[in-house]
Amino acid sequence: MKKIPLAEGVKLKSIITRKIQELISEIQFVSHAVVEKGETPKTSGRKLAEVEAELARVRKDARTLDKLIYRANIDHTVTFKGEEMPIVEAIELATQLRADVSLYKELGQSEKETLYHGGSESVIFYSVALYEPEEYRKRANEMEKDAHRLSNLINAKNYQVEIKFDDSHYI
Repeated sequence: MKKIPLAEGVKLKSIITRKIQELISEIQFVSHAVVEKGETPKTSGRKLAEVEAELARVRKDARTLDKLIYRANIDHTVTFKGEEMPIVEAIELATQLRADVSLYKELGQSEKETLYHGGSESVIFYSVALYEPEEYRKRANEMEKDAHRLSNLINAKNYQVEIKFDDSHYI
């Protein structure tokens, strides 16, 4: 069986998903014909059974590819900040880091103290940050660098790891 890089398998997954949608559309197209009453419908293109058979094969390929990608993401590891972790965990960590970066950037853009609108007219209120915004801005920048480093490690590993999958139907 042919071997492809895990990175190609991940891209191939989106190609297969798009192919499934195209085949579903084709089924909807070839499954009906508009004719005058009493006339025999003329078929255009492939027969419904042909498209159904192809859809079944492509869906099986999608399941197989998913299984191979999931297995590779569990069996292979990356080392980040001295910790070895499965690719699947590294992907989740990168996602979490990016979420934290977004939150910390927002906190870092805050003013330490701002006039609070919405209080009474006779008393002046202030919204006071209970943290140092500049510290969160710096943390966001460092965390963003970590997220980029980790993503680069994952991408590099995705090109090193190979999975056994015949992509000749799609590429």
